[in-house]
Amino acid sequence: MSRPKPLSGFPEFLPSGRIAELAVLDIVRSTFELHGFAPIETRAVEPLDQLSRKGEIDKEIYVARRLHADAGDADELGLHFDLTVPFARYVLENAGHLAFPLRRYQIQKVWRGERPQEGRYREFTQADIDIVGQAALAAHHDVEIPLVAIDVFEKLHRDLGLPPVTLHVNNRKLSEGFYRGLGIEDTAAVLQRVDKLDKIGADAVRALLTDEVGLSAAQAAACVDLAGISAADESFVERVRALGVQHELLDTGLEELAALIRVARRSVPDRVVVDLKIARGLDYYTGTVYETFLQGSEKLGSVASGGRYDSLASDGKTTFPGVGYSFGITRILAPLIGKGKLTASRSVPSAVLVAVDNEEAREQAIAVASQLRGRGIPVEVAPKADKFGKQIRYAERRGIPYVWFGAGYDDSVKDIRTGEQQPASPADWAPPAQDLKPTVAGA
Repeated sequence: MSRPKPLSGFPEFLPSGRIAELAVLDIVRSTFELHGFAPIETRAVEPLDQLSRKGEIDKEIYVARRLHADAGDADELGLHFDLTVPFARYVLENAGHLAFPLRRYQIQKVWRGERPQEGRYREFTQADIDIVGQAALAAHHDVEIPLVAIDVFEKLHRDLGLPPVTLHVNNRKLSEGFYRGLGIEDTAAVLQRVDKLDKIGADAVRALLTDEVGLSAAQAAACVDLAGISAADESFVERVRALGVQHELLDTGLEELAALIRVARRSVPDRVVVDLKIARGLDYYTGTVYETFLQGSEKLGSVASGGRYDSLASDGKTTFPGVGYSFGITRILAPLIGKGKLTASRSVPSAVLVAVDNEEAREQAIAVASQLRGRGIPVEVAPKADKFGKQIRYAERRGIPYVWFGAGYDDSVKDIRTGEQQPASPADWAPPAQDLKPTVAGA
């Protein structure tokens, strides 16, 4: 069989990269749980009509079907492109068994038919948190979500050396109220064009607003002026007011966003900023929206995002409003791991290799390994009896720091990095804490 050709957009890490990824996921998961979020998992497929009913994502959906489908396979299914749509369905199906407000986290693969490039993949891992209410959800949860997100990123920065982040926030009520105050009815179309501002620039956005949406030059200019406002404090309110537009929904958005930045500045100074060009392309967002950028890697675009949605999930009688945030785990990690900016100290979990003098001694080697494993020390036994020099070189290639000799009769352990060797007993010897498991650090 010839060597298979890689599929672009489907990243696969080497073992050391996967160890780094798992270290990140451990921090993400444990931080979610510290904030009271419970885990769920949903199926990989959803009905196509559900996946394509919101936003402009339908061209990127992967269709799922049996190769030899029959008449019984009537449902058209697609792989989920995010975790929000399946979560909405999950809430509706299980509402009678859930306690609200529901605090959920979910870490799974998603699939999206994008053009592969750095930071954009066809298969990737997302980690989501959501707070969902039944009929109503208090506005203070919009403030809570970015604080959880910043807590995650600060720990990744502190513990693993990942770059720090800046979290940008806006409020769709603010933007939509401003547009309505200008006399614009199709606010969703304006939001979708404004969301392209970072990619195509102000002049191109103004052209889209006039040519495609039908705004006047003055309306388009005002929309772009609004999008140009940013601040790390509540000063943005005066700058918006200075544009001279009035609307009740605008007032509500300004009030909610001012409350968010006030609390954020007190909790995590300089990490959260108001950025009024943040729009989020999916049209189920109705209030606060978030996007997050790695400092020094802004060209990747937003690596984590989310917002408030008041009408995503409804059974016709009860609406389940929520606010959520999605971490693009692969989007963050693939460039860092690929460039060696996030590495594991070794490519295997093993801290010890138990050498095998000869095949007759393998049982004793296995017994020593079992004792060490019983005490929580990751161990593997040499794959074959060989000269000790070759077994040491085998451990070096795998990054294993210690080799155990004389299993069962004259036990000793050698730190192959320093050459130091000492007598040891499998009943009480342990490696230093920093050698027990691979460590992960940013370059």
